[in-house]
Amino acid sequence: MSQTARPVTVPALAASKREGRPITMLTAYDASFAASIDRAGVDCVLVGDSLGNVIQGQASTLPVTVDDMVYHTAAVARGLERALLVADLPFLSYHDRSTAMASAGALMRAGAAMVKLEGGAQVVPIVAELVGQGIPVCGHLGLTPQHVHQLGGYRVQGREDEPARQLREDAQALERAGAGMLVLECVPSALAGEIASSLAIPVIGIGAGAGVDGQVLVSYDLLGIGTGRRPKFVKDFLAESGTIASAFEAFVAAVQAREFPAAEHAYD
Repeated sequence: MSQTARPVTVPALAASKREGRPITMLTAYDASFAASIDRAGVDCVLVGDSLGNVIQGQASTLPVTVDDMVYHTAAVARGLERALLVADLPFLSYHDRSTAMASAGALMRAGAAMVKLEGGAQVVPIVAELVGQGIPVCGHLGLTPQHVHQLGGYRVQGREDEPARQLREDAQALERAGAGMLVLECVPSALAGEIASSLAIPVIGIGAGAGVDGQVLVSYDLLGIGTGRRPKFVKDFLAESGTIASAFEAFVAAVQAREFPAAEHAYD
């Protein structure tokens, strides 16, 4: 690590929220992309189970294993100097406390500084257990890809009164359990902004509008090389920037200037 690089920490992210500085996050799955993203000044690098889609060519994230996540987390960790490394706990790797502890421990040993898991009230005891053992946790609400079959597809969540109420309650419960950050995916902008304002922890949006504390995108989507139909919340930064490194820098600049996401990238 260079002497001038100051590593991003969980408390530093909380300070960014308090001070109104937008937080940036991108996915990476290998050391080379991780290094380029890190040099661009991104705050957090997420080793997402989205690797099932963009790396493995799977139809969903469900086939991704803990071993897959450990391999890619270790690779990404070797490319980072500054950014905080967050790693997803994959499908059925945290269904009980002992399994969650083993899975999270493997990711932390591989280089993660925080683990991310999907779900609300049902995972609150798991979050509390992990945090109690010194493992920082990021929650994930709204469109939760590991529940795609239960949700009936990749759809915006929280448009009706009861689901919106549940999202609010789940967000509060995750914070009380000790989660240090929360991702909201495909949630109406007004609801996402309301949730972010109600929490002390940073709320990172993907398809959740501009009223949250930061933004995350899958790096492949940002570069216009994602598979399948491009979601509404994605912007192709490479088309305007010309190089991969410049595209990552443009994303950081746009989020920090609150120019991305624009209204066209958000849901009502």
